[in-house]
Amino acid sequence: MAPLTLVTGASRGIGAACVLALARAGHDLVVNYSRDAAAAASVAEQVRALGRRALVVQADVADEAAVLAMFARIDAELGPLTGLVNNAGIVAMKARLDEMDVARWQRMWAVNLTGSLLCAREAVRRMSTRHGGNGGAIVNLSSAAAKLGAPANYIDYAASKGAIDTFTLGLARELAAEGVRVNAVRPGIIDTDIHASGGDPDRARQSAGLIPMGRAGSADEVAAAILWLLSDASSYTTGSVVDVTGGR
Repeated sequence: MAPLTLVTGASRGIGAACVLALARAGHDLVVNYSRDAAAAASVAEQVRALGRRALVVQADVADEAAVLAMFARIDAELGPLTGLVNNAGIVAMKARLDEMDVARWQRMWAVNLTGSLLCAREAVRRMSTRHGGNGGAIVNLSSAAAKLGAPANYIDYAASKGAIDTFTLGLARELAAEGVRVNAVRPGIIDTDIHASGGDPDRARQSAGLIPMGRAGSADEVAAAILWLLSDASSYTTGSVVDVTGGR
């Protein structure tokens, strides 16, 4: 039976690249999205063109009821889950801390942190041998901002990703004897349209001088690291955070 992997936030950018890399490697996919149904459907069609199964599911990962419904559909329509990529995440407009409000922070934590915990919890309930599962792998999406702090840009986003690093380590150790590996990928400046959400659509191009390799990364380069962490090639790797940052 082919591995079955859920990728959250999979309608664009790193999520979409990850779905296609996994499909080429023989995975069946659950393509989760929040708003852009047409983009998610397009990604799923590309998966099917590669000969793999694809289920498209709308769910805001910050909404527990929506997450529970998504996992129920996976159980009913595709079968046992073997992998989770916690990719869904948001940024907000560039700002200093003293310009931010609580509503911004609450939404940031809800999507970036609570959403990852919710999806991981449901995956663990299905994959862990403690719950009768056959094991699996979880990859969380962190960010180089967790190390750099993102001053005068979005320190709230950086803080949410720092929490992802800690969550990854703790959950990896919690599940190490239960057949589930947990790792994270920490992308640097990647050329995707997420920068437009932060009000800086040209950030990837303009930041080349800050990166030792002299260029922004691509979504495919991040997807390659995620693919490795989900594969048997990384069978002795858990609790690790892999930097994909061009040396930054």
